[in-house]
Amino acid sequence: MLFNIFLLVAGLAVLVWSADKFVYGAAAFARNLGLPPMLIGLTIVAMGSSAPEMFVAASASLNGMTDTAIGNVLGSNIANITLILGVTALLGAIAVSSQTLIREIPIMLAATILAGYLLHDGVLSRLDGILLLGVFILLMGYFIWHALTNKQQDAFADETDSEVPRDVPTTRALFWLVVGIILLPLSADYMVDGAVGIAQAFGLSDLVIGLTIIAVGTSLPELAACIAGVLKKEDDLAIGNIVGSNLFNILAVLAIPGLLAPGTIDAQAGSRDFYMVLATSSSLALLVLLSGRRRELKRWHGALLLITFAAYQFMLFQSV
Repeated sequence: MLFNIFLLVAGLAVLVWSADKFVYGAAAFARNLGLPPMLIGLTIVAMGSSAPEMFVAASASLNGMTDTAIGNVLGSNIANITLILGVTALLGAIAVSSQTLIREIPIMLAATILAGYLLHDGVLSRLDGILLLGVFILLMGYFIWHALTNKQQDAFADETDSEVPRDVPTTRALFWLVVGIILLPLSADYMVDGAVGIAQAFGLSDLVIGLTIIAVGTSLPELAACIAGVLKKEDDLAIGNIVGSNLFNILAVLAIPGLLAPGTIDAQAGSRDFYMVLATSSSLALLVLLSGRRRELKRWHGALLLITFAAYQFMLFQSV
């Protein structure tokens, strides 16, 4: 048991660290290639913050734990909104002024509905995985086109520009990129092994372990990014990290178990847990888009989100 806890904690620590180095190296290399900061933020940074979920999903799928991979995706999206934004909003109101985010939030909600439709029949097939990945590629193409052609000033673009590493030698950027690529799958594998051992000791299902311990652990990069963004008064960047990560999770990461380990899934994933993802995603859209001209998450919103997170976790462990 102690060894499994060590594997989980050590794997998580290396996973989070290597994801940060991966994003650093990839973003710096992309800037050296002359890519616009806005494009880097919408693609590399957003995808990089979801790198832990991606590699955990791949590791779990290859080990025949499809429910853990799916639980990680759904649980991470729930934790990103309820836990991460909840904690961040308690530090101070988070204002949203970026038109880019106003456009992306409904897209995230639509992608969530698509994923729910595919999960509702209790099967995640390879065709489902191909469809999710195809939609993700089309969206990335649209975001790239928009970032390259849109010349209007945007708060999210300005804040992203300040976060993309500057003056990093290409050799150094490539070094950290390679380090991240090597350590991410290794640490994800160790983390999954530790989580499985703990789950078996406590009688937790593959789905619940993905929804709880693994989901919260893989959401730590988003927590660090959001808190840093708010402390720097870069509110749009904080929200952008969550929206980008959730969009990447629900399309690209959820496609992984469909492609690598298609088959029947736990019925709760397509009902109870999907409805929770849909409810939290809808709540974020309503809180941001219908909160008047200021469009901000207030401290009491943060408290409400945290209460929702705690209640959901309590329900999951009660159902075991």
